[in-house]
Amino acid sequence: MVYKNITTIKDFVILGFPGLHPTYYGPVSALLFFTYLVILAGNIFILVFVGFERRLQKPTYLIFCHLAMNDFLFGTVTLPKIISRYWWDDKIASFGACFTQMYFVHSLGAIHSLFLLIMALDRFIAICLPLKYPVLITNNSISIACGMSWIGTFVRMMAVVLHALSLPYCSSNIIVQCYCDHISITNLACGGNVKHVQTVAVGLAMFSLLLPLSFIFFSYISIFIVVLRIPNMESRYKTLSTCTPQLFISCLYYLPRCFVYLAHATGFSFGLDFRILLILLYSLLPPAVNPIIYCLKTKDIKEVLMKRLENAKVGMKQTSK
Repeated sequence: MVYKNITTIKDFVILGFPGLHPTYYGPVSALLFFTYLVILAGNIFILVFVGFERRLQKPTYLIFCHLAMNDFLFGTVTLPKIISRYWWDDKIASFGACFTQMYFVHSLGAIHSLFLLIMALDRFIAICLPLKYPVLITNNSISIACGMSWIGTFVRMMAVVLHALSLPYCSSNIIVQCYCDHISITNLACGGNVKHVQTVAVGLAMFSLLLPLSFIFFSYISIFIVVLRIPNMESRYKTLSTCTPQLFISCLYYLPRCFVYLAHATGFSFGLDFRILLILLYSLLPPAVNPIIYCLKTKDIKEVLMKRLENAKVGMKQTSK
């Protein structure tokens, strides 16, 4: 059959978890709403805290701010719709809204990966090339690198979305997922060009994932080699402690994704609901947990935060006397 480029679908139905009984709609929506509040509160706190503390206005913390903004936007793009799906049974998304969500979901995911690459580069130069760090890593250079990550990815993903829009959509309109993503949408397209569009998108996704991951892996291996050459154990610990926040954040982002891709490549299959839950977890867990990692594992942020809390306690005691 020859399909003409005519789209008859006007909107999509966000199915969410297909096996979820309506009895659990309330608890699930409440849990998702709480997750959204945690993402908003944690990442806004990082943005405001670093913005107002001059001591923290350094390249490393500037990267944290860009990552926090990315996490804040990702939660805002994905969660409100799925919350309303289970809270008010609002599962209809217009054609344009679904493609817009898909654009931002994949753009923000790719930008997150690039920020992790910049974080790894920051630690690599700081530990392996310490004399060049003040010259190469400045607030201006980090701002340019992060700005290029935002702009370049948004432009690149526009091409992916326009490529998907070139397909005709004329069959089912049910998206078996918690948000609109490229695979879920293009699986509903008609015609023989669907596989080509999906292959191009998967190739770009692998490039966005594997290229940064390869450098991150190389950089941390290099860092560990340099650290092992340090004779003093205390110096080793202090050097490694500067890497732990970035390493935690990178593991949270990459390990679940690699597990899903490897499972798919080896033919290991998940139940549909479990697969959707896994995708939702690795999408939303990093935005919710990253601010906690910044505060607990970053020495400067922890010290400034503790000092602020101590000053607040002293102030409360003085006012109560």
